[in-house]
Amino acid sequence: MIQSAKMAVKSIGSSKMRAFLTMLGIIIGVMALVILVSLVNGSSRSVSDQISRLGSNLITVTISDNKGNPVSLEDLDTWTEEKAAGAAAAYAQESLTAKYGGTSETVSVYGTVPACYDIQGLELLLGRFLKRSDVENHTNICIINENTASELIGFTDCLGEVISLDGVRFTVAGVLKDDDQSLTGMFGSSSLVAYIPYTSLIRISDSVTSEVTSFYAAAADGKTVDETKTQLTEILLDRFEADEDAFEAESQDALEDTMGSVTNILTILLGGIAAISLIVGGIGIMNIMLVTVTERTREIGIRKAIGADRSVILQQFLMEAVILCMMGCVIGIFLSWCILQLITIVVSSLDMQFQMDGTVVLIAVGFCFVIGIIFGLYPANKAARMKPIDALHYDG
Repeated sequence: MIQSAKMAVKSIGSSKMRAFLTMLGIIIGVMALVILVSLVNGSSRSVSDQISRLGSNLITVTISDNKGNPVSLEDLDTWTEEKAAGAAAAYAQESLTAKYGGTSETVSVYGTVPACYDIQGLELLLGRFLKRSDVENHTNICIINENTASELIGFTDCLGEVISLDGVRFTVAGVLKDDDQSLTGMFGSSSLVAYIPYTSLIRISDSVTSEVTSFYAAAADGKTVDETKTQLTEILLDRFEADEDAFEAESQDALEDTMGSVTNILTILLGGIAAISLIVGGIGIMNIMLVTVTERTREIGIRKAIGADRSVILQQFLMEAVILCMMGCVIGIFLSWCILQLITIVVSSLDMQFQMDGTVVLIAVGFCFVIGIIFGLYPANKAARMKPIDALHYDG
């Protein structure tokens, strides 16, 4: 075995360029497998972390058909008082044009209530958040994030400044810290965001009414998310004539499960594409091994004439095919690591890291070993079956 390995390495080293070109298919296949799967896993891990940081007790409810019995802000307060939920916050979102002086920007404006602050896990930099009196009195105040303050107003210490939202004047009462892990920050800290009382958004938007169509809810004290979700579902089913299609209630667990399912599908799909690349590389190895067997026909005849049996010849050429595959695999894994490090540096601002998955590396190594055996077996068997007299008389 050791002697066969030495001979295989010597044969590969005698034609380095041909060996490299032969391994190229395996290198590309391994890189495709490791990099693509690592990118999917890294992206999934980042999104899952963001979802987890939103709060494990968050429930999002979206109403599509109220059956003529709409949910109001008072209903949400009642459900909270009855401990059906720990907290509930109606919300509606509109993209409005914000102006300050000569600056104009498009801002994502969220109409909501004070409970949204705790449910979303927001954090103030300056000032205050919405109060109940703001919602009851339709107060024209807004709470903006740091980026909105910087981009629209020009400085973050902007409490008391007046901005215009679609022509309506709002006074800045608070500035929120930018947070990529909040619900509104999941699409990047560069988002321009403003919060105003839900009732104030009703007045400046034609599409938002007093009928609540979306709200966040947090689990009540002493209850799990599933128990709270079940109780809210029962309340809504009773309200909407037992029509399960009239609304949708999703918890964080459901979001994470959905994300996991999507990731698994993408991993299998991309892994399959990369496996095809490896198979193509294996075909290239079989092709070059057939050429090698033809070139070394006289050598095979001499070795058989001095006593080498069929198993020795088979082992020699099979070993050479496997070593070619494994060398390509090692190079591919190393290059994959380098590229993943480079990608991590490039996207460092997005707080994402792409690391090689040990399981994927082991799969790549095992797959390459199997490919080396499968695609090396035919050329090796062809060499082992040669008759010494025919091999010695070969003059090609």
